[in-house]
Amino acid sequence: MFPGILITKDDSGYQAKLTQVDPTVLSEGDVTVAVEYSTLNYKDGLAITGKSPVVRRFPMVPGIDFAGTVSSSSHPAWKAGDSVILNGWGVGETHTGGLAEQARVKGDWLIARPSAFSARQAMAIGTAGYTAMLCVMALERHGVKPADGEILVTGANGGVGSVAIILLATLGYRVVASTGRPEAAEHLKALGASEVMDRATLSAPGKPLGKERWAGVVDTVGSHTLANACATTRYGGVVTACGLAGGMDLPATVAPFILRGVTLAGIDSVMAPLPLRNQAWARLAQDLDTTQLEAVTEEIGLDQAIARASDLMAGQVAGRLVVKVSHG
Repeated sequence: MFPGILITKDDSGYQAKLTQVDPTVLSEGDVTVAVEYSTLNYKDGLAITGKSPVVRRFPMVPGIDFAGTVSSSSHPAWKAGDSVILNGWGVGETHTGGLAEQARVKGDWLIARPSAFSARQAMAIGTAGYTAMLCVMALERHGVKPADGEILVTGANGGVGSVAIILLATLGYRVVASTGRPEAAEHLKALGASEVMDRATLSAPGKPLGKERWAGVVDTVGSHTLANACATTRYGGVVTACGLAGGMDLPATVAPFILRGVTLAGIDSVMAPLPLRNQAWARLAQDLDTTQLEAVTEEIGLDQAIARASDLMAGQVAGRLVVKVSHG
């Protein structure tokens, strides 16, 4: 038995609690990992609070990310003692996840933790930071250069937004951060944003086309925000869509795409192939300022994760929440 968060659903309802987890609860896999750190992402908040049907099997250990050390393996790529990280693959949804001291997963889902990062730093990055890098790489792949103009980052106070600002500013882009927290303006500027705008400018229903402004966009919000971002992107610009904090709908028209040649690039971090994952983590090791990363990171214990998941859903968390899972 080992400590972990377990989500159950029965006649008494949906419940997440910190408990002693029986190893038989763990999903099948050919690698067992002693988890050192995990993290709380938006999806973890949905799973723990039950605000959305993220969890597809019960009982479930939530946590879509973890960093730790291989304790046993029958997979040819991994041996005991290897330092590994995992992001996505349905872990914490359909396959038991990282918010427990042990995880059992398929070895094909793991990647080696870059030597540039400690386990704690890897989870300060987590799916949020890895997704931010996938967005940056998509902008680069479509030819968006710093000289082309401003990059809009929506949901700028969240995990993806915070890391995206750090990365883009480090790479020389001029970043405009959109947030619903005006009191966070100086913090966002310290991360590298050149300007901070009120999210209300983008969150209301807008016109099919607006004044051209953005060379590129990193959108974590969806709904009207994404529609307005597309409508105000410059000719030939690129909008990366990676989140739905504001809604899953997209109340837009085809106008930006057929009249301005705007590209809407979908970013999936959950099932991204291993070569792309490895490339993203290599770029993070190369380009991410870990000093800036620390400025947006808060460490909590496993015993605090359930309460902080509710804070996350209430919009009361800025940046990244890292969960220290192991007491070793």
